[in-house]
Amino acid sequence: MDNLIQFFSEEVDFCLTGEKIVHDWILTVIRNEGLDAGLINIIFCNDDYLLDLNQRFLERDTLTDVIAFDYGEDGREVSGDVFISIERIKDNAATLEQPPDHEVHRVIIHGVLHLCGYADKTPDEKASMTLNEDKYLSLLPR
Repeated sequence: MDNLIQFFSEEVDFCLTGEKIVHDWILTVIRNEGLDAGLINIIFCNDDYLLDLNQRFLERDTLTDVIAFDYGEDGREVSGDVFISIERIKDNAATLEQPPDHEVHRVIIHGVLHLCGYADKTPDEKASMTLNEDKYLSLLPR
């Protein structure tokens, strides 16, 4: 399958730059984790769209930049939907003084790492997640 990873937009006008490069990069990350890639949808949306998902499915009434829904069934195949708020990305990029593209890539890989089984609930998990984000961001061709 050539397009295991697909990119969509819901209620936001956003088009990811370098889709093929990002697609191949995500596949590399999954392989480096010793896992197999299944079907993954990366959906860019606005705050309201993601807040609605957060409220309905996770019973959280807060804005967030990413939510990942894991559909992998056998523990080896990485499959799921990753929803990303472009509004949160823009705000985070400004706050962190990072280029928006860098923050988009960080949040994409954050969601993919969730699909790979990583959590970020505890301080140790958050630290591990950030280390892995940094490691894999360094593999993204520029």
